[in-house]
Amino acid sequence: MRTRNRLASHHLPLLPFIDALAFVASGLMSWQSLAQSDYQPYTFTTVAGGGGFISSDGPGGAVRLSNPAGVATDSAGNVYVADTFNHAIRKVTPAGVVKTLAGLPGTFGSTDGTGSDARFYYPDKLALDSTGNLYVADSGNSTIRKVTADGVVTTLAGLAGNFGSANGTGSAARFNSPEGVAVDSAGNVYVADAENCTIRRVAPGGTNWVVTTIAGLAGNPGSANGTNSAARFNFPQGNAGGFA
Repeated sequence: MRTRNRLASHHLPLLPFIDALAFVASGLMSWQSLAQSDYQPYTFTTVAGGGGFISSDGPGGAVRLSNPAGVATDSAGNVYVADTFNHAIRKVTPAGVVKTLAGLPGTFGSTDGTGSDARFYYPDKLALDSTGNLYVADSGNSTIRKVTADGVVTTLAGLAGNFGSANGTGSAARFNSPEGVAVDSAGNVYVADAENCTIRRVAPGGTNWVVTTIAGLAGNPGSANGTNSAARFNFPQGNAGGFA
């Protein structure tokens, strides 16, 4: 009885609040109805994968991927996938046939080589250039790798198993769990160096790829705008860009 009396004594002051809530709810429902009326119909299909872990190449529905993190597409409609937890780079044709372009699913490492002789360690995002080369943020190895259309893998920058933030040439440079990559028409590769909280550039130079930090300051997360090292990022994970 005491509880009912307490509620009754507050009933009148609550009425304007309840009316206001009803008005807001009505407005939200109207807005949602309007927004939904503008939706475009999409059809979703599974091209490859479908749960599971390691499997051989073949038709997409029969192939298993494990936590794929990055994709890139070419003008012919092929889809390239960083099959992250399988430590491999896969290619999916427009017909849905999956082929392992580089790496050996389920086996990790850092070896350069061709096809299944190469090794990756949690490869993350991918970028494709105008000649069909893929650039891979090999996150677990803290390196940037290149994969040709024929599956030849080379390490452009960084040294596997040695993380850091040093700028430099080739294996003298250091990264710390790079996750995102993009490539421009001049062949420069831009890297979201996640754990360093920086954006790096890997510039082509024949066999000597030069790494510089273009924005952010390693080990100093934040959100400040600014120029070069005055800017701050907080674990950046992806870059956008293309070769057009």
